[in-house]
Amino acid sequence: MSTTQPESGAGAAPQSKRQIYIVMSGLMIGMLLAMLDNMVVGTAMPTIVGELGGLAHLSWVVTAYTLATAAATPIWGKLGDIYGRKGMFMAAIVLFLAGSALAGMAHSMMQLIAFRGLQGLGAGGLMVGAMAIIGDLVPPRERGRYQGLMAAVMPLAFIGGPLLGGLVTDHLSWRWAFYVNLPLGALALVVTALTMHLPKRPRGTSRIDYVGAALLTGGIVCLSLMTSWGGLEYAWTSATIIGLGAGAAVLLTLFVLWELRVESPILPMSLFRSRNFTLASVLGFLVGFAMFGAVTFLPQFQQLVQGASATNSGLLLLPLMMGMLVTTMAVGQLVTRTGRYRVYPIVGGVFMTAGMLLLAQLTVGSTRLTTGLFMLVLGAGMGFLMQNTMLIAQNSVEMKDMGAASGAATLFRTIGGSLGVSILGAIYSSHLTGALTDRLGEQAGESISGSGGQLTPALLKRMPVNVRDAVEHAVTSGVHNVFLWASAFTLLAIVAAWFIRETPLRGGAADQSAPEDRALTEPVTV
Repeated sequence: MSTTQPESGAGAAPQSKRQIYIVMSGLMIGMLLAMLDNMVVGTAMPTIVGELGGLAHLSWVVTAYTLATAAATPIWGKLGDIYGRKGMFMAAIVLFLAGSALAGMAHSMMQLIAFRGLQGLGAGGLMVGAMAIIGDLVPPRERGRYQGLMAAVMPLAFIGGPLLGGLVTDHLSWRWAFYVNLPLGALALVVTALTMHLPKRPRGTSRIDYVGAALLTGGIVCLSLMTSWGGLEYAWTSATIIGLGAGAAVLLTLFVLWELRVESPILPMSLFRSRNFTLASVLGFLVGFAMFGAVTFLPQFQQLVQGASATNSGLLLLPLMMGMLVTTMAVGQLVTRTGRYRVYPIVGGVFMTAGMLLLAQLTVGSTRLTTGLFMLVLGAGMGFLMQNTMLIAQNSVEMKDMGAASGAATLFRTIGGSLGVSILGAIYSSHLTGALTDRLGEQAGESISGSGGQLTPALLKRMPVNVRDAVEHAVTSGVHNVFLWASAFTLLAIVAAWFIRETPLRGGAADQSAPEDRALTEPVTV
């Protein structure tokens, strides 16, 4: 039997913009820790492998982090609903910092992989905790004015991460790629402890649904491994990949059946009775699939075809990130002023589709200016969608389910991104190999395409002219098909966005009713 009580340490909600900005600074640092980590570590990986060895296990340094993050996200969301968001957010910071410190002290690749998994567990709590706390602090109607701050975290991580990683690796040690998290995390803890006073609200003390958590974690692990290994470590038709797919299907089915009968589910199936919440989840999955999948291959084209430096790879995405940041800030202000939001996901889908189709037209002779303009269109589409899908999901549930809703929305986007990278990566590799084989013959084509990360711009310049020309055309062919397939998913996102219902946004702390109840007394535009 569950009981309710005020959140520990909760006081009145911050009354001034200044107070909210101070609280959000701690949230932004927490989100930056989670997003920055992979970007910083990516630059340091060649040095790490050179010192620790274990090249065969290189992919697991990333996979362990992403697997743990995806599996932990809904669990942290539910823990915040039960035990309070402030305490859970601070616990996630501590867990992430512990993983960072241990990863920096690792003396073998196996140790590093294990400690990266610990980091990932904390990162899941940082992401969902920040989103759920914003949902508590700022009503949806006012949230738009603060969206720009949260949106700024992503370009900062994408641009600053590789540069910081290269700097600390070259001038200090690869271990500082992990140690650099410690002062940032300590600052986030201090700011959170001293400034975060969440509004009083009932919170449950129900028992944790451990069975549901185990089934969900197992299903996500199987699904993530299937998409990570498929086409790379094992053939898609291999027994290992088929077995992982079957395991994911069985475990996730059992998870849904269990959640329908348990008293305090970790992911209430009742959330999906809301049309807007379901559509926002679908939209998040589709956007994650198309965006993360397609953006992964932009540096391939810019480095191998346009000859850009790999060291400054973060800067290559600057037009895309600036388009997203400016659009998010503008849309946030418009949502705050008008209370209308339905049109923006639709427009975002249109812009993303246009951006994908434009990028699919890139040729070997395309300039960096042309590429940047096309990326700007794609980034604008992302800006219309990224924050609004979370806003719609949070506005579709009661306050008591804010953490579960935020966790589910983040989870669907994460899974979509993971599937997008894997499936579009298989498409890219297939067309790359095919184009190289057509131009150079089967043996040479498979040899070059199989070189993977060893095919650098510097190495490409030393190749014979005919080989270099073949590689440039093959990479262009692979990128062309990736963006064409990604555009199909953004088209589906437009369809999903079209059926979103314009439910009135909550306007303040006193308005805690379910969306269906508000719709009875306030006008709704469909």
